[in-house]
Amino acid sequence: MTLLATHPLATTNAVLNALATVLLVAGWVAIARGHWRLHRGCMVAAFAVSAVFLACYLTYHALVGHVPFTGRGTVRTAYLAILASHIVLAATVPFLAVAMFVLAARGRWGAHRHLGRWTLPIWLYVSVTGVIIYLMLYVWFPAAPPGLEPLPGPGVRVE
Repeated sequence: MTLLATHPLATTNAVLNALATVLLVAGWVAIARGHWRLHRGCMVAAFAVSAVFLACYLTYHALVGHVPFTGRGTVRTAYLAILASHIVLAATVPFLAVAMFVLAARGRWGAHRHLGRWTLPIWLYVSVTGVIIYLMLYVWFPAAPPGLEPLPGPGVRVE
């Protein structure tokens, strides 16, 4: 399966994760330079993009189901480690992001900054690893389309 043969929602999900990454970094740079309005806009946009991602992700998996990873050996171990950490941390992002918005809305800037020191790296990790998972699953180690599975290697008996 090539990138062009990948379901369009899988690619959309990767693009949305990459866009969230760009918005998160832009928001961080903006606040570091004292541009709080730009920071607010970037973070609201990152949240919106992530919400659209979640809707697309759930739709994709409802339509397609499970897609097996075809890599073997060390790369499979690396993929599973990235996937496991991604899933665990992804489950925290909505709660952390909403908490950040609530703190900002209440003007609790000290608590907002303190929680942001945890939220930003976690959210960035989830966004970046989402793109890496996409690349590993659909670009670097794609499953063969049905009917085009690779032939077994030498010494493998086919029945």
